[in-house]
Amino acid sequence: MDHVIAIDVGATNTRVALVTGEGTLSASVSSSTPVHGNSADIIAADLIRKINGLLVNAGDITISGIGISAAGPVDIHAGAIINPPNIPFPVVPLVHPLQDTFGVPVHMVNDCHAGVLGEYTYGCGSDTDNLLYITISTGIGAGAILNGRLVLGRDGNACEIGHFIVDDRYNHRCGCGHYGHWEGFSSGRHIPRFFRAYCGYNSLSPAGCACDTAQEIFSAAGNGNPVALSFIEELGMINARGFSDVIVAYDPEVIILDGSVVLQNRDLILGPMQRHLDHYLKTPEFRFSALDGRAPLLGASVIALGYETGIGSFRP
Repeated sequence: MDHVIAIDVGATNTRVALVTGEGTLSASVSSSTPVHGNSADIIAADLIRKINGLLVNAGDITISGIGISAAGPVDIHAGAIINPPNIPFPVVPLVHPLQDTFGVPVHMVNDCHAGVLGEYTYGCGSDTDNLLYITISTGIGAGAILNGRLVLGRDGNACEIGHFIVDDRYNHRCGCGHYGHWEGFSSGRHIPRFFRAYCGYNSLSPAGCACDTAQEIFSAAGNGNPVALSFIEELGMINARGFSDVIVAYDPEVIILDGSVVLQNRDLILGPMQRHLDHYLKTPEFRFSALDGRAPLLGASVIALGYETGIGSFRP
């Protein structure tokens, strides 16, 4: 039976799966992305171990190709991650080490391009040709299919919306080193820092509100903590600026939301954001991903056999 190997290398976790041609994950493994070592080669070595572990237990199957979804920025020509803000190596080679080890075609896109391919092929985006997939988790990113075509960009980094500038009041620094970026305010990694800056800027005391993690802040807001609730409204305003930029930049019919920050706090994210959203263009329909976090993996399986996809050919 033919399978492909789908890989999702995230800033926090890495997943590897055996996927059938119908998009079924027949086996998978997940663990923390290795970030401690002398060389970025530890990441490819970790992937090779994971793949070999799956193949040992897979029985009589044929692997036709490998698809990689990777947290960006990426260089899909070189097959590597380049200067990632959340992984401590300047260059992370992925395609060539796997191709040399397994002798099958290996293709790569960034994680959000994979995510939009997964939603378009197997998820809730199959009914439109103008679709954005946005994930808010450790970071913030997007993938776009416009007029039925995947938007890639020069090196495979189109739609890096997490680095849209959404504020200059707090002089808040993003993990990439620059200031005012959406990801530096609203990603799971940076929400606690934004909360503390918000309290300081507005002379509010966070007493009674645990704020070490994003989820603690959302939980406090859900329990009626007034400082947390006021912060959630401010976060909604920041998110509205990001989404308003997205809408005028890409004019999508549907926006699919994914990522732990959104999916675990749907009302606290969507409601405040929509209250502050610009309406210069028609507001798209917002949907929540129903793929249980598998959209990037499934998208990786779509491009495992090459860049001739169900939505046409695109050039790496």
